[in-house]
Amino acid sequence: MDLHSSIFELIDMRSFSNLWYWIVLAVLWSSASHWAMGVPYDLLVRARRVGGQSEQDLLDIVRINGNRLLYIVDMSGLVVLALSCFFFTGLAMLGFYYGVEFAQAVFLLLFPVSLVMLINIRAARKLQGIEPVLGSVSKILVRCRIYTQIIGMISIVITSLWGMYQNVSIGVLGG
Repeated sequence: MDLHSSIFELIDMRSFSNLWYWIVLAVLWSSASHWAMGVPYDLLVRARRVGGQSEQDLLDIVRINGNRLLYIVDMSGLVVLALSCFFFTGLAMLGFYYGVEFAQAVFLLLFPVSLVMLINIRAARKLQGIEPVLGSVSKILVRCRIYTQIIGMISIVITSLWGMYQNVSIGVLGG
């Protein structure tokens, strides 16, 4: 037995039993809940607490990120929607119909993120239609963050349950 096969035998390369997959899942949802519509949560907290230049910075970054996001959606939203539907349908078919564990893992990582993106687009549309003052902007961003955290919690629970099911059904030795 050569070194290469010994290493792959020692380190399980299946998705749901790999530690790196779970680290990526945790970092993904930690980052997604920190950045509501591309705005870091600490900037929102600082703008509420301090005001002044921090408040102006928050309103500027919300305006810039919102306009950028809505420009992308308005210019190529239909194409992005079509490609993402194609991509997620392919992943779901490969993963759950044909049983490819890697496709299941990628689907369970990325599909909930697409829902978070829809929430961000909705928040950007709401922000476009209101007067940019700290109270209303922070309310929309906090609500966006809470919805993102809810989707993240549900996603982590579903992914954990599915991963445990896969690990138990396949077995420790991969048989």
